[in-house]
Amino acid sequence: MPLPEHLTLEIVTPERSVVSVQVDEAQVPGADGSFGVLPGHTPLLATLQVGELWYRIGQETCFVAVSFGFAEVLPDRVTILAQIAESAEEIDVTRAETAEKRAQDRLVRPMSDMDFERARLAMLKSLIRLQVASRARTRG
Repeated sequence: MPLPEHLTLEIVTPERSVVSVQVDEAQVPGADGSFGVLPGHTPLLATLQVGELWYRIGQETCFVAVSFGFAEVLPDRVTILAQIAESAEEIDVTRAETAEKRAQDRLVRPMSDMDFERARLAMLKSLIRLQVASRARTRG
């Protein structure tokens, strides 16, 4: 059986479909580290962390901020089921900067009843969103 030439990439959240496209390769932020996927990849299931997912179509690379969920990889398909996923063009930079500042303030001045892990994750999500959004601005 010949190797597929492309992968079908599907990125969905509980609210909507974010991406549905044929790609040449993808890199996924797995909980145990990022991993690359090319056509013909061995099937696997992985949990996702907060991070930057990218995919390539020809010479164009696209970026998506994802937070938690699962990745199913098959030889001809990658399905991402994420709690949150935003393409670089969708990210509201002002909102992400505000969230980063709020998380920073919480981490710098912790209160006795503060959930440190929740504040850390909020900071991480805002930083990833800003990183992904900056990729869209530098491409354009």
